[in-house]
Amino acid sequence: MKTIGLAINQTKPKAVEVAATLVRLIESQGAMAIADNQTAHLIGRPDVAVRLDVFRERADVLFVLGGDGTILGYARQFARTSLPMLGINLGHLGFLSEAEPEDLEGAVRKVLEGDYCLEERLMIEAEVVRGGNVVLRDLVSLNDIAISKDRFGRMVTCNVYVDDMYVDSYTGDGLLISTPTGSTAYSLSCGGPIVSPHIDVMLITPICPHTLHARSLVVAANQEVRVEVEANHPELILSVDGQIFHTLEKHDTVIVRQASYKTTLIKWRDREFYDVLRQKLHR
Repeated sequence: MKTIGLAINQTKPKAVEVAATLVRLIESQGAMAIADNQTAHLIGRPDVAVRLDVFRERADVLFVLGGDGTILGYARQFARTSLPMLGINLGHLGFLSEAEPEDLEGAVRKVLEGDYCLEERLMIEAEVVRGGNVVLRDLVSLNDIAISKDRFGRMVTCNVYVDDMYVDSYTGDGLLISTPTGSTAYSLSCGGPIVSPHIDVMLITPICPHTLHARSLVVAANQEVRVEVEANHPELILSVDGQIFHTLEKHDTVIVRQASYKTTLIKWRDREFYDVLRQKLHR
């Protein structure tokens, strides 16, 4: 019997209602549903409660109810386990989601019948070196690692090296190192290219550079990006997927490389990346 785990963003409207509907649909089709303790309580089904940290041992697939940010968060939590995730869009853009609340029954049926394909998405990880010592490590991201100023009106200089070869220095609001998945997020707003998720590369994109020549750079995923940070002020931030934030110090070095594992997403066979691109970005 296939077991489907439910991971929800409870701040989204109708998230609890959709979760309750999914449990009924999953069970009606002869499968088992599990949910974290709080969700199980909210939908009145304590019998399906399982601690989130043991989902990887109990679930065959994970349904993620929320927006893109919700998927990013659960990707960082479950990617190591290779647990396939299906995004059900309860947010605005829903670029990473595959299913909509209007067709929950169809989504459950497809998953239980195996009518889908698995798509692996590159993840990157960063570490911060300060005074020759690693002070932060294992900062794993599905979208991007950002180095930026913390206040309006300040600037930061990022000296970039790829495999110890000097590339350039960028002065402005900061620098992004993105995955192909992240190429349609913050990087796109900064003028970076859209990259197909089917290739493994990293994007280096300056954020509001104070120069006419700065452009995004695409490097191989197996290369290492080293960024030496310089500033005449202490307001510096490193962010992971725009969700996790750490304070940087001037003269810190940020090293970014591909992670040793990938996020596994469930995708419908009749839905291509370029179709999603047109639908989501032609607004």
